[in-house]
Formats: sequence, C-alpha cells, structure tokens
Amino acid sequence: MSGVSHRFSLAALALALCAILGSAFFGRAALAQEKLAIKGYDPVAYFTLGRATPGTTEFEHVWHNMRWRFATKEHRDRFVADPVRYAPQYDGFCAMGLAMDGKKYEVDPEAWAVVEGKLYLTFNREALEAWRKNLKTNVDRADSAWQASKKAQ
Repeated sequence: MSGVSHRFSLAALALALCAILGSAFFGRAALAQEKLAIKGYDPVAYFTLGRATPGTTEFEHVWHNMRWRFATKEHRDRFVADPVRYAPQYDGFCAMGLAMDGKKYEVDPEAWAVVEGKLYLTFNREALEAWRKNLKTNVDRADSAWQASKKAQ
C-alpha cells in the first residue's frame, strides 16, 4: 500500500470514528436537554398498575419534545407503539387549572385519574377531587381551553 493511500485510509477511518462517537455524544446531549415529562413518572403504569409509579433513567424515550421515563422496558415499548393512548391529556398540565382559568399549571403525578381511557393529572389531590365533582363540565372546559392555547401558539 502506498503512503498516500495508507494515509487516506487512516483519515477515512478517523472521520468515520468521529462521526460515530459524535452522534452518540450529541444524541445523549439532545436527550438530556428535553424536558422531563410528568416529573419522571411512568405514564403507562397508571393504566397497567393502577398507580402512580416513578420511571427510571434506564427506560427513557423522547416524544413530543419531552423525555418520558418508564418503570419497565415493556412499559416503554407500549408507549413507543402508541404514545397518544398513554400520554396525559394537555401535555401533562393540570386538568383543573385549564378548566378553571385556562392556564397551564404544573402537576402532582400522584393526583391523577383515568377517565374513559384518558389520563388526567392535576395540581394536587384537592384539585383532583374538585375536578371530579363536575367531571364532564371540567373536561369540556379544559378541552376548549387546551384547543385555544394550541391555536394561540
């Protein structure tokens, strides 16, 4: 092998290695920059286990510009296959806050309800109880406020 082609092969190998390592590094960096959805709780667990369950960093997935965590690989795989089914309504903002004043409030992942196959989260357990007292009206109001906020973006 001539000196020129040997140097060319080494340069090509070095470029390929940089590309592989760079994509791995930047892929992780992008994952780290995504906002953590529902404070790291597993959205699938609300449906399968019937309880709020923290996820782990071992099982993560980025969807809808957010980083989702899961308690198990199976839960992650279910979410990846059908995220709309498992993701909380209103991008995880408080259902009661949207119903009351149309604002996006943070939630307590322990204050939740699954209603007609949809996951709703609220600011706290007191808000959840108040939301449940007039469920249909509150869902309708929150849905309307959510649609209006999406149009305004």
